[in-house]
Amino acid sequence: MASDHYFSSDPASPFRTAERTLTLRGHKVSLLSASGTFSSGSLDKGTAQLLKYAPRLPAEGTFADVGCGWGPLTMGMALESPAAHVWGIDVNDRALRTTRENAHSLGLTHISVSRPEDVPASLTFDVIWSNPPIRVGKEELHQILTQWLPRLAPHGEAWLVVAKKLGGDSLQAWINAGHAGPLKAERHETSKGYRILRIQRV
Repeated sequence: MASDHYFSSDPASPFRTAERTLTLRGHKVSLLSASGTFSSGSLDKGTAQLLKYAPRLPAEGTFADVGCGWGPLTMGMALESPAAHVWGIDVNDRALRTTRENAHSLGLTHISVSRPEDVPASLTFDVIWSNPPIRVGKEELHQILTQWLPRLAPHGEAWLVVAKKLGGDSLQAWINAGHAGPLKAERHETSKGYRILRIQRV
């Protein structure tokens, strides 16, 4: 992998930040985005669809944003459910740094930002949101989902957004074939070329 991919732990490109004004789940905020992270120039279109179509979150619980980038999904979860504990998870050091800075600037103290290996192994999640890194390749993508989807709490739900042209339907079929455990994936919405998938335990 080239060292400046957003799924690299330490991108080689110069580190730059820019301020983005966004509305996340009804909350208008200013966040920093960072070079060398996913969709650094603007809010990703898929992320925007997930923010739009995912249902209202529980008031409390333990949530995860897998592949948090500079943090728009993490912040959206935390703003909507201030009594929840939200984990922003990424392998990219710049993503982690910027998500922490965004949480601090918004005064969101109920966010933990972490590399995957530093998330407590015993932790389960009531909600997982993810715009998964499709471009890492199918094998690595499947490894990521096999790592995190089985950590849903018994009545938990995961919500994924995947572009149809990048394999949204085949990914749904892969989950339903049991490759990530006893899980059921259903198409909740299709919008602007993206599939919004809801995943639950069988």
